Amino acid sequence: MRALLVSFALTALLAGVPAHATDAPADAYCYIGWPNDGQVLSSGKPFRVWFGLRHMGVAPKGVAIANTGHHHLLIDTDLPPAGQPIPNDRNHLHYGAGETETMIELPPGKHTLQLLMGDENHVPHTPPVTSKKITITVK
Repeated sequence: MRALLVSFALTALLAGVPAHATDAPADAYCYIGWPNDGQVLSSGKPFRVWFGLRHMGVAPKGVAIANTGHHHLLIDTDLPPAGQPIPNDRNHLHYGAGETETMIELPPGKHTLQLLMGDENHVPHTPPVTSKKITITVK
């Protein structure tokens, strides 16, 4: 019983501690290869988004290898807080299997897309490895 209480106490204590960010090369960056900034896309059908990465490698979630991470696609949102795991919701899509492209469908209107690399625990690197935020229009 005592061990169980100690375990609960440690879990509660660690829950408030921010995750440790993994270091990234200072010159690393990612980019959206397609669609292009300002692109107009047809509504009602999925479109392909492909991801690029320079000066780092891609590794799946849970794999801790120096200078690697996996992509997260941010849709219509800003970068999440540093040192915290990237949320997993409709605005923060995770590609933890190491994917370098995806198919998505968005409703009509203007949308922003941005890539953010996360480490094996979905925490952004230090410094953050991001793409330029692009704007697309779905009509």
